Amino acid sequence: MKRIAKFEKVSLEQFVLGWADIGGGTGMYDLYKEIKLPKRATKGSAGYDFYAVKDITLSPGETIKIPTGIRAKIEDGWVLKIYPRSGLGFKYRLQLDNTVGIIDSDYYYSSNEGHIMIKMTNNSLEGKSVFIGKGTAFAQGIFLEYGITVDDDADGIRDGGFGSTTK
Repeated sequence: MKRIAKFEKVSLEQFVLGWADIGGGTGMYDLYKEIKLPKRATKGSAGYDFYAVKDITLSPGETIKIPTGIRAKIEDGWVLKIYPRSGLGFKYRLQLDNTVGIIDSDYYYSSNEGHIMIKMTNNSLEGKSVFIGKGTAFAQGIFLEYGITVDDDADGIRDGGFGSTTK
């Protein structure tokens, strides 16, 4: 296996900023200290599990943006794709709002420190609420190699995520 990336925490300041617009409240330092870096569950797992930093309950149709407190330093030529954990998708239709999260290697250097945010919606058609307990794996990231065209001339500089390269 190629070792092409490293997960790290963002700074405490960036973590607090990430939670500010969704009611972060008090106790952010304690949550920050307990952030678990993504890990694979087994040696045959492709996905690195992302863990909830606090309890989350989503009613049917409800959406939440989850600041993970995580960033990924990724070698050029690789991308991190984020998906919901398959069990949550299967049982609750828990879905990422952008279908698949794409974390490019240059996102690490953004002014937000490459803070990975995961926005999810409970699309349950059966009226099921979903509870994700603190410390529970709720999403998974898979590193994939990619290529570019022979006449590629991209020279833009990223600063941010969620559509920042088209601003």
